[in-house]
Amino acid sequence: MASNAKNLAELLNTDSTVAVGDIADGSVSTAKLADDAVTSAKLGASAVDATALASNAVTTAKVADGAVTSVKTTGVSGAAKNVIINGDMQIAQRATSATGLGNDNGYFTCDRWRHVFNSSGRITSSQSTDTPDIGFSNSLKFACTTADTSIASGEYFFFSQKIEGQNLQHFGKGTSSAKAFAVSFYVKGNAAATYALELYDADNNRQCSKSFNVTTSWNRIELIFPADTTGAFDHDENASLVLSWWLHAGTDYTSGTLNSSAFASNTNANRALSTTSFFDSTSRTFFITGVKLEPVQVTDFEHEDRGIVFQQCRRYYRKNPSLQGAMDSSNTNFVCMGFPGNDMRGGGGTGAVIATSNKLHNPGVTFYNLNSSGHGGVYTAYCQLSPATTWGTRNPGIISQDCLEMDAEL
Repeated sequence: MASNAKNLAELLNTDSTVAVGDIADGSVSTAKLADDAVTSAKLGASAVDATALASNAVTTAKVADGAVTSVKTTGVSGAAKNVIINGDMQIAQRATSATGLGNDNGYFTCDRWRHVFNSSGRITSSQSTDTPDIGFSNSLKFACTTADTSIASGEYFFFSQKIEGQNLQHFGKGTSSAKAFAVSFYVKGNAAATYALELYDADNNRQCSKSFNVTTSWNRIELIFPADTTGAFDHDENASLVLSWWLHAGTDYTSGTLNSSAFASNTNANRALSTTSFFDSTSRTFFITGVKLEPVQVTDFEHEDRGIVFQQCRRYYRKNPSLQGAMDSSNTNFVCMGFPGNDMRGGGGTGAVIATSNKLHNPGVTFYNLNSSGHGGVYTAYCQLSPATTWGTRNPGIISQDCLEMDAEL
């Protein structure tokens, strides 16, 4: 026996405790310890640090569900973790406010957020500065301006973002390694309300919905949609997943059972149960910002540089604030060129649809034809001049003020 070890009988008769100095180095091995003999209560603060852990000693199986929180992963983030574009509503190329909405579907204010209607109710959509005050500058605001309290069975109002399949491959949908969809966002309203968020798989006609509550204060909503091992997303630039916030729905969409526990083949009656009608009063408002979609679990919202978000939005929509060109040889057409660029969805030259906004600096200039030259998405716009101009043959000039729009939205 080592010289610093004591006889067991002596220890039992005279000592109430065993000091560290009484135990020989290496005398207590793991084989001599009963299972669960060493508990957390018997370990001093900071007694076990990284140097005391063998390589690979902590495996995922030994980490309890929910034990690793966003606080413990600060600064650790994968690239493009949030697949939502403009989730903080900071970009609004088309307009910061649009009134009387409800007759047509489309993108009206904050980029990438589509408004979808089938109701006699009307709203104003705007980019608001009312925010949760934790790094956000903007939110998307809806205000009811015309109520609709007689809800027909087929009515609805929701807003949505469509996501390209090639941006969703890391979720592994349709495989045995499929990951859950973690969605988070901040909301508030003028009064208590319950709405529904739906994730719709456009490639396989599958969906899952979950309800959430709104109060008069900003609150963060965190929803985990289950992994789906059925139906993979297409690996292309078309819409594969659609996130839709249902704010108004008739019985065609609310008469079943909310499909919240698993993705399933779409049944309209199960899509938007328990939804408060946004059109129940002209006092009704709804604000949202900080929208995030990521795999597995919710983490803090990551604020991106405005320039990066702006370029992401321009993949789907952009305006040319001015166009430079020259008169043609007939002195009747002003020829100018727009450059949507190959970074637009569809490569610009094949996927972008050009339209004019008719907000021309010279009211005598109107677009009468728009052609693609077929060279890397370079567009030629032919402008008819009326009344006659004195610019002269092939004389250069500029048309300004949002005269050319390029739209490649999903």
